[in-house]
Amino acid sequence: MDTPPNGGETGMKVLLMEDDLAQGDALSMALRQIDVRTVWVRRLKEARALLQAEPLDALLLDLGMQDGEGMVLWRELRERRSRLPVIVLAARDRVEGRLPSTDIGASDCLLKPFTMAELLARLRAATRRKGARASDCWDIGELCIDTGAHQVTLAGGDVPLSPSEYALLLELAREGGRVVARDLLLARLQCGSDNALEVHVHNLRRKLGCGWVRTQRGVGYLLPIS
Repeated sequence: MDTPPNGGETGMKVLLMEDDLAQGDALSMALRQIDVRTVWVRRLKEARALLQAEPLDALLLDLGMQDGEGMVLWRELRERRSRLPVIVLAARDRVEGRLPSTDIGASDCLLKPFTMAELLARLRAATRRKGARASDCWDIGELCIDTGAHQVTLAGGDVPLSPSEYALLLELAREGGRVVARDLLLARLQCGSDNALEVHVHNLRRKLGCGWVRTQRGVGYLLPIS
């Protein structure tokens, strides 16, 4: 796990949920070195208490905790319609079957191993989205994604999407114009194969029109925001 040189000045405060002693210690230390104030807990009970007691900018959530599954807390936050950005930290071989493909919402998933530069970029993007999206509607030009109603409109007209197409659109929209790697989309959406992902991309392009879903050859896809 690397630390970017002179990477401070974020001023963020995050709650880190990680039950592994070595990983938790290394990650919390690295985060503090880039000026991310970090509270590290190993139990769901401790996390719940801190979430009620302290203002936080983001939650870094490991899937497995000492006293239960991290996803239980994640779902509790979703049910309360919490706007706290949640970044799930997961080993690639543990993602399949654990993240609901149509209920990712505004949360993120970072696959291990990752670099501190990548985590910091995700944290910054997540906190920007938190400030920019004060409602359930994400407006990207003429495109509006209502995450509360799971509805999409373009220039005021309804765009009917399948659950898989909607989940794909969310994944692209939440990255704010950045390219999302094919492997990451496959893991998050549980498409099963490259061919299935290409079908979803094709259908989304057909329904939104030209220019909305762009291909970065050999890397992945992006949704332009300007």
